[in-house]
Amino acid sequence: MPAPLRSFVEVPPGSDFPLDNLPYGVFAPPSSSQPRVGVALGDVVVDLAVLEDAGLFEDLPLGNEGSVFDAASLNRFLALGRPSWDAVRVRLQHLLSAETSALRDDSDLRTRAFHQQRDVTLHLPMEVGDYTDFYASREHATNVGTMFRGAENALQPNWKHLPVGYHGRASSIVVSGTDIRRPTGQRRPESEGHAPGFGPSHQLDFELELGVVIGGGNTLGAPIAIEDAAEHIFGLVLVNDWSARDIQAWEYVPLGPFLGKNFATTVSPWVVPLAALEPFRVAPPAQDPAPLPYLQTDTAWAFDIALEVALQTPAMDAPHVITRTNARGLYWTAAQFVAHHTVGGCNLRPGDLLASGTVSGEVPESAGCLLERTWRGTRPLTLPNGETRTFLDDGDRVTLRGHAERDGLRIGFGEASGTVLPAAG
Repeated sequence: MPAPLRSFVEVPPGSDFPLDNLPYGVFAPPSSSQPRVGVALGDVVVDLAVLEDAGLFEDLPLGNEGSVFDAASLNRFLALGRPSWDAVRVRLQHLLSAETSALRDDSDLRTRAFHQQRDVTLHLPMEVGDYTDFYASREHATNVGTMFRGAENALQPNWKHLPVGYHGRASSIVVSGTDIRRPTGQRRPESEGHAPGFGPSHQLDFELELGVVIGGGNTLGAPIAIEDAAEHIFGLVLVNDWSARDIQAWEYVPLGPFLGKNFATTVSPWVVPLAALEPFRVAPPAQDPAPLPYLQTDTAWAFDIALEVALQTPAMDAPHVITRTNARGLYWTAAQFVAHHTVGGCNLRPGDLLASGTVSGEVPESAGCLLERTWRGTRPLTLPNGETRTFLDDGDRVTLRGHAERDGLRIGFGEASGTVLPAAG
């Protein structure tokens, strides 16, 4: 692996955002409420709209539809496709390198373009037109299936043949830091013959996931071949697919998740480009039986990304990590998500989000949700201060983090966090 790149901007040791990363986000600087596109570098946000206005991208293939980066979402940039993404990335790494003087020695331009992350307001990075959540972790699917159907019927007959998914609610996707209101709905009757209960969810849960951000889409009726998936995937984000397990359990049959899922989904504010994750590609788990040809590829589409969940209750002084796992174990891959999603002719569009489903490992400490971590509430989780949890209480704050690291290079996602508020009314 090549040595990490060096920038004239100081990048603190252990930072998620070295020059090799440059994740994209949407932010508003302290002096304005107008969102625009930037990249994270160390503790700094670099305003790409300022660099664009200064003519530093004028020879790049960014179209002629006006500013790409003076925009409230990444969608205009996403739609340009991989040649444009790659050209901007190469230019930024050049401009921000320790050896390049254009920005390094222009104090006025740096003053206008550089902001401390702590001083800006981060927004949802893309306008999500459609959101699909998959069920890609074999460990998660097996655990949940065992709880509800027994070990002998843990995986449904279709699970090893296709990446199972459901269509989520795009309008309730929120950026990290947004508070989450406890949902209200119907709950399973306490016993046969009784009416369902109604009220706030008693089993509010998090789900640790990775999300695939679609760049260039496809025409309605024209599937994306798995060999071409990389041309349509811009990057990855952290996703918390908040879940009301009691509401979900009552409504789930026969059509799947609805109110138990549609109240909120949190994503991280920084989209890590696929190019930054290339050094961390690994072979996915062997698939047996082999999937149908349209889902087969020789490309290593798994990523060695360490993931964790921290929980902080109102009585705790600091968050406590309750889950550690890794995305490399996902049975189904991002490329298979894209190929399967479009094989029937569905058109993906720039900004669409395809989430992995809960990422879990083989031991309880690697479970990506409380449903598994506490085995449906029967094995309460004890926190360092003596409190216990089976599901989330009001005031609990959940924080997801993720990073890939090897040979001195660390590519991080920052965090996706949210605090649970009491139910409305």
